[in-house]
Amino acid sequence: MRLLPRSTHLRALVAGLTVLIIGVIAGGVVLLVSADEDRQPVAADRPAATTVVPDAVLPSSPPVVDVVSVQVTPPSMLAITPTPVSAGTLQAIAGLKHVQKVAGAGGGAVRTAGQGLQLLAVDPTEFRSWTPKPVADQPEVWSALARNEVVADSKTVDRTGMVLGTDLQIDGGPRVRLAASAPLGLPGVDGLVSTDLGRRLGLAADVVVLIHADRGTPDKRAVGRLLGQKAQIVTVGASRAPATTPGKTTSTSGLVGRPGSYLELYQRAATVCPGLSWTVLAATGQVESGHGRNNGPSSAGALGPMQFMPATWKSYGVDGDGDGESDIWSPYDAVPAAAKYLCANGAGRGGDKLRKAVWFYNHSWSYVDRVLGLATSYARKYP
Repeated sequence: MRLLPRSTHLRALVAGLTVLIIGVIAGGVVLLVSADEDRQPVAADRPAATTVVPDAVLPSSPPVVDVVSVQVTPPSMLAITPTPVSAGTLQAIAGLKHVQKVAGAGGGAVRTAGQGLQLLAVDPTEFRSWTPKPVADQPEVWSALARNEVVADSKTVDRTGMVLGTDLQIDGGPRVRLAASAPLGLPGVDGLVSTDLGRRLGLAADVVVLIHADRGTPDKRAVGRLLGQKAQIVTVGASRAPATTPGKTTSTSGLVGRPGSYLELYQRAATVCPGLSWTVLAATGQVESGHGRNNGPSSAGALGPMQFMPATWKSYGVDGDGDGESDIWSPYDAVPAAAKYLCANGAGRGGDKLRKAVWFYNHSWSYVDRVLGLATSYARKYP
């Protein structure tokens, strides 16, 4: 078992590019899945709760929304060459008519479990703007790359049956974690890795060229002359980013709006479930993600600040801030969704009904004791 030689890497990637039908990048929502959709219950005995104290991030810290607005400039052309492309050649391409932006990346093919994968090796910070906006704005994709994990194209996950959150044993190479999937919209590309991981996998550096055109289409023949006869060039599609309205602000309507502190967010979200104390939501948010500082995915595939399983989110996800989206990663959506889920299981009735509702959130009585003990601590600290 071995890594493919660099020449084999390139031939495989070229072959993948040449058989593709020219298409347009399609936007979409990042999809994260897990093989284990249910957390398993433990024995129903109730061990003594671990002593926990309210997180100091409350009450004044603003909710963590790890999403940055990125001005995307997706490629209109993608090229691969048999040898590294120099900075001078990239500059020459940048000077062609209609070309607004050019970047280089590494690339090549690896094999895992008998399947070939064609990967790009990129700098997460620099490459982010080259992806569709729903991908660029998704924090888990970029934090996964920064952790030297693999981000697969959504279609590749569907085609191969790979399971996110599991390790891939690269033939002749290291084990790497498949952390996320996203609709990358890049012809012939099965996934992304960081430049550092790309070196470890033996991928060739600077053999892929991305070209963004602001208006019109760059001259493919001129690009080919600069890259050489052996370069393979694929037209990706229209690359202009969607227009934005100057001065547009996020709506503050919805179930909870966009309160400026976690304390207010939990308090507003609790009104979704009459009878539920905001302290239970605060305790759940602390135990699940540290109030959005560790959003997953978990080993079971749970996502976001309140650690919902994707299937559960489909039933209970809400648009808390009125921005038109039900976003599992947004605390403004996730916290009221948690209140809705707890309420559906009887949390608003208190007593044993509340205990059972928290158990439904995570099938462990020790978890129930931890959350409700912490909720009591919150009530004492913030009466």
